[in-house]
This record gives sequence, structure tokens and C-alpha cells, in this order.
Amino acid sequence: MNTEELRDYCLQKPHTEESMPFGEETLVFKVGGKIYLLTSLDQANRFNAKCDPEKAIELREQYAEVQPGYHMNKKHWNTIYMDGSLTHKQLCEMIDHSYELVFSSLPQKVRSALVTGKKQ
Repeated sequence: MNTEELRDYCLQKPHTEESMPFGEETLVFKVGGKIYLLTSLDQANRFNAKCDPEKAIELREQYAEVQPGYHMNKKHWNTIYMDGSLTHKQLCEMIDHSYELVFSSLPQKVRSALVTGKKQ
């Protein structure tokens, strides 16, 4: 997976917004105003994704390409390297997990507004 494929995959997720709030070198994907994925455009071989803390530990122990989140809360974020060792499916599963974790943590009112398209 490269940066364009990563971007396309994230933008297919419902209600995803992309922005660059940290400067032109960092692409950020949010749902309901909350970040679920960040990637550096300068170092396009990795991304940061949110993860359940127990699952984060399991993934780090299982795959050398999954490390504690760089410049993030290491309990809740992983940095995932896209060097070809992890399959496309595995990368997508990690992105899906991050998206679902963030979406499900949104207040019910925000989730409902996103789903129905009504403003809060």
C-alpha cells in the first residue's frame, strides 16, 4: 500500500474528512472531528492508527512492522510500516479497527447526526 492507496481507502470510509492541521507534511483523517489516522507525506512508508490498548500490544508482539505510535500516546496508537511485510488486507484491517474505534467512541448525538446527515 502506498500513500495514494491509503488516502483512497480512508476516504471511502463513511463521514471521513481529510485535513492538514499539523502542516503540509502530515495528512490527517478524521470522523466526527476525531482523528483516526495520520500519515507523513515526507516519510510515506508508515501511518499512525488508533488501536485498542490490548490489541495494540498483541500486534506489536506479532509484527515487527507495528510499533508504538510515533509522537502519539503509545497506549492507544500504533505506527504501522507499509514496507510490504504486512498484506494489504492486514493494513486495511488495522485502518478499519482505528476508524471503528473512533466512530464508536463518538457521543451518540454526533454519531446520529453523521448517519442521518442532520446538523447537531
